[in-house]
Parts: sequence; structure tokens; C-alpha cells
Amino acid sequence: MAILYIEKLGGLANIGGTQSHIRSRGQLRTEVLTEKELQSVESLFASKSESETPAVADGFRFRISRTTAAGTETVEVPESRVPAALASSVKDELV
Repeated sequence: MAILYIEKLGGLANIGGTQSHIRSRGQLRTEVLTEKELQSVESLFASKSESETPAVADGFRFRISRTTAAGTETVEVPESRVPAALASSVKDELV
């Protein structure tokens, strides 16, 4: 199974930006996901919807990466498309 690396970006505080003192990230093994959650993650990578705009102004987006036999894949999607299990794995830290 794979490990998903998740970063929460944006928002009013521009979390994860170059001037931000807050970083939000986490990781999750795919084997802990339900079948429905795993299908949602697969659909995110299948759609290759990189750099989708958040649905609301100052909204959050998530950068999700995984390593496969073909290399590292990364997608960036609005918060509304991220399965709850992935979003809840992200923790804030001061940098």
C-alpha cells in the first residue's frame, strides 16, 4: 500500500505560503481508508485536476502526493473535494 502526503494551503492566513509561520501537513497510509474513501482518492489522481481554484475566496486547497512505480504524483484540489479522512490527518505547526 501507498502513503499519501497531504498539505493544506491557502486560507486567510495563506497557510503554507512563503511568508506564513503556519504549516499544515500530514500523512496517511492508504490501507486505513474505506473503499469509498480510496475510490475518492483515486478519482482525484485520475482527473489530474492540478491547481483547481478553491470554491470560495480565501478558501483552502490541499496538495496530495503519492509515490507509485511510475514516480511521484501530485494533485492540488479545493477543500470541498478532499475526503474527511485525509483532511483530518493534517496537523498545524508553527515554523
